Amino acid sequence: MIDTHAHLNFPEFDPDREDIIRAAADCGLSTIINIGTDLETSIESVELADSHDGIYAAVGFHPHDSKKFTRRDKEKIERLAQHPKVVAIGEIGLDYYRDYSPRDIQQKVFREQLAMARAFEMPVVVHIRQAMEDCMKILAEQKVYLVGGVLHCFHGTAEDAQRAADMNLLVSFGGSLTFRKSRSAKVAADVPIENIILETDCPFIAPEPYRGKRNQPAYVRYAYRELSKIRNISLDKLEKTVDENAHHLFNLGDDCL
Repeated sequence: MIDTHAHLNFPEFDPDREDIIRAAADCGLSTIINIGTDLETSIESVELADSHDGIYAAVGFHPHDSKKFTRRDKEKIERLAQHPKVVAIGEIGLDYYRDYSPRDIQQKVFREQLAMARAFEMPVVVHIRQAMEDCMKILAEQKVYLVGGVLHCFHGTAEDAQRAADMNLLVSFGGSLTFRKSRSAKVAADVPIENIILETDCPFIAPEPYRGKRNQPAYVRYAYRELSKIRNISLDKLEKTVDENAHHLFNLGDDCL
């Protein structure tokens, strides 16, 4: 199992970070990808990956933090992207729900980081919230198909997922698959399994039976179990396919937690 989207450097894990990483390994996880959201968290993600087998990093600026993105930050992110355990540019994208950064700034920074991903030939981890059409337009314009990537914590339709697939993008689901009357579960039933990876987005969006509590990488197993039920295939077969998808996308090594 692979948690393709975690934020283990966040302060919620300060009291027991190493215990949480051991718990993930004990539950059968081989790999965790820790995701940056600004310069500081990108640096922390690289440091975490550098000190743990089986942990990799993504570096970038979340749309919430786009207004803070400077030329100096861009240069530092570019340097971080050259670290051998950095496997993606992210978390980047558009968020029109919170609008913590002006939309024109979000779009500008999104374009700049997509160009960075092309320059370094790295996949992207994309955050979209209430901005699907603008995001899809920019992804197409910036030729994301050249590097690929994933629409993380996917909240679109099956048709949106196909549009993503046409641009060499996977979609990722997490704890919301386990929620009662889950919209994500209905979409996950229709998306080809070859286009899916799984995540926690921890410490957020914990699955049942931990909903409302702190999420952690070990809980990605609930997403695997739920998707195997949704697709009516064995857990072993699902795990093999989904993990192969993640390995191919992120060009992961063989080291394990």
